[in-house]
Amino acid sequence: METRAAEHDVALEGATLIAGVLEGLSAAPGSEEHFDVVSPAAFAAAGFEGKAGQILSVPHDTADAILFVGLGGEISFSSLRAASGNAIREVKTERAVSLLALSGIESATRAVIEGTILGGYQYRAYKTDDDALDAALVEVVGAAPAELTSAAVLAQSTILARDWVNTPAKDKAPEVLAQSFASAAADVGVAADVWDAAKIRSEELGALLGVAAGSRRDPRVVILDYHPEDAVGHLALVGKGITFDSGGLSIKPSSSMEEMKDDMAGAAAVTAATVGIARLGLPVRVTTITPLTDNAVGGDATRPGDVLRPVAGPTIEVLNTDAEGRLILADGLGLAMRYEPDITVDVATLTGAAAVALGKQVAAVFGSGPDVSARVLSAAEQAGEEFWEMPLFRGYRKSLDSNIADIKNISGTRYGGAIVAALFLAEYAGEGPWAHLDIAGPARSQETSGEFVKGASGVAVRTLIELAKGMAEAD
Repeated sequence: METRAAEHDVALEGATLIAGVLEGLSAAPGSEEHFDVVSPAAFAAAGFEGKAGQILSVPHDTADAILFVGLGGEISFSSLRAASGNAIREVKTERAVSLLALSGIESATRAVIEGTILGGYQYRAYKTDDDALDAALVEVVGAAPAELTSAAVLAQSTILARDWVNTPAKDKAPEVLAQSFASAAADVGVAADVWDAAKIRSEELGALLGVAAGSRRDPRVVILDYHPEDAVGHLALVGKGITFDSGGLSIKPSSSMEEMKDDMAGAAAVTAATVGIARLGLPVRVTTITPLTDNAVGGDATRPGDVLRPVAGPTIEVLNTDAEGRLILADGLGLAMRYEPDITVDVATLTGAAAVALGKQVAAVFGSGPDVSARVLSAAEQAGEEFWEMPLFRGYRKSLDSNIADIKNISGTRYGGAIVAALFLAEYAGEGPWAHLDIAGPARSQETSGEFVKGASGVAVRTLIELAKGMAEAD
C-alpha cells in the first residue's frame, strides 16, 4: 500500500473520501465542508453516532463515496490511528483520500499513516483466493512529507516483524529465519554475522545448545551491527527467537502449542526495529543479538535436572524445559555484554504470567532501575504502545537458588512468575542499564480493530525505535 501527502484541492473523482466525526455528530476539523452530504436524520437512521469504531459509507457528488469514521468523544493520536485503520479496511476503490490529518492535533499525520498502513495489513502468503484490499494508494490531505516518511518507516518496520511472526514454523527454521534477518539488514546497510551450530559450540553458548539439543534443525545466532559514524550512544537489543516451542520434554498440551510459532516475536521485534533505526538514519549505534532455535522433543533433548553452562554468568539447573526462553536469552545477554553498550534491552514472549497480570493488550517492563524503566515507558508513550512497569522485586531471587548449580530456571511456586523470570535474566544482564520487555500478552492481536489485525501485532518495534530516537535527542 502506497501513501503520500496531498494538497487541499486534491481531485476526488474515483476515490473514497475519509472524514472524521466526533461522538454527538460534530465534524472533526478538516471534514466540515463534506459533513452536510448526510442529514442528521440519515445518520440516526443508520445508527451512526460518531462513536469510536463506527463507520458509515454514503454516496458523494465528487468522490466515489465518503466514509464517515467515528472518533469517539475526543480527537487524539490513538483515536485517529484507530479510525484510520478501521476506515482503510472499508475502502473498496483503488484510491482513498483521508482528511483525518487535518484534525488539528500534534502528530496527526503520523497517526493517520500508521493506522492506514497497519490497519490495511494482510498476511496472504498462504491464501489461494484474492480478496486483498483494493485500495493501493492513500493520499493524506495536509500531511507533512517528512512526518509522513518517518511514520511510514515505523509502520513498515512493524509489518516486517508481523510477517516474520505470522510465518508458520515449518517455513522459518533457524537457518531460514537467520538468513531472512541478515537479508533485511543488508538491504539497509547493516552488517550481519550469522553463527552456525559449529560457531555456537566453539563460542560455548551452552544454554542455547541445551535448548536446541532436541531439534533436528540446527540453531543460529544473528548479530547485527548498525554503526553510524556520528553515533552518540550505543543500544544493545536482544530478542528471544524460539522458532517453535513444544515445551521440550516438559511438553505443552496441544492447545497451548497452536500459537507457538509466535515465540520468536522478540527476535522479530528487535531485528525489525534495527532495520527501522537504520532507515531513519538515527545517530545511535545498535548491536542486535538474536539466538534462534526450536524447543523440540527428541532423544537428545535436555532433561529436567540437567545443568547448562551459558557463555557467561551462573550455571543453570533446568527443572522445566518449557522455561526455555530465559535460557537462550542468558546467552544472548552474555554476548551483548561483550560490546559494553550504554543500555541493553531484551524483548521476549517470555511468560504467561505477564499476560495473566496485564492481559492481552499491555506488555510488561522490568528495569534495572526506575530511570531505565522511565526511558522505555516514555518511548512507548511516544510510540502509542501500551507498556506497564513491573517490579524487579529482589526478595524473590532466593526462590531460584539451586542445590547443584548456581541458579535454576524456575522457582518452586507459580506466583510472581514474570518477576522471577526477569530476576533470572538480571543475572546475565551485567551491571549497566538494562530493561526486559515481556510481550507475551500483546504479541498476538486477538481481533481485528483499529490499527490491529488478527495475528502478529509487531509490538515493541516502534517503542524500540523511539528509544533510539530518545538517545539521539538526549545527546
